Amino acid sequence: MSKTLYIVRHAKSSWDYDDISDIDRPLSTRGINDAGVMAGRFKAKEELPSLLITSPACRALHTATIFARTMKISCERLVIEERIYPGSLNEILNVLENTSDKYESVMIFGHNPASTSLANHFLKHAIDNLPTAGVVTLNFNGDSWKNIKDQQPKNENIDYPKKS
Repeated sequence: MSKTLYIVRHAKSSWDYDDISDIDRPLSTRGINDAGVMAGRFKAKEELPSLLITSPACRALHTATIFARTMKISCERLVIEERIYPGSLNEILNVLENTSDKYESVMIFGHNPASTSLANHFLKHAIDNLPTAGVVTLNFNGDSWKNIKDQQPKNENIDYPKKS
């Protein structure tokens, strides 16, 4: 048995609004389009996560919703997790380690710098920045999320909207 972790940085946000708090900042038109493109790639590969965990911030929640709708994943499998906003590496690892082992694959929607830090915790070669709507896919041997922070993935992949 194995576990798969998908780390998704929310899609591009809009800076068109001056009077809203950061948590309420929406996606830009480009962000909506990029999220759809990335979700479509996953649907085409038939890589469907068994659980989606998202930050409560509008831009992350909207990104997660686009992925769920595109991949035809029930919103019952979408969980809003307060600790992901703004999130730190340790908080997100704690969220993952407390995820039920019944889920074989988890897609987590968050923010930078935490999303890049989480990716770099596992990647063999560190990245400077996970682009907006970028997805890091990590496959692990093992059947538990409990000790995920101490594991090295057997496979890794990075994808993002402008990658050809």
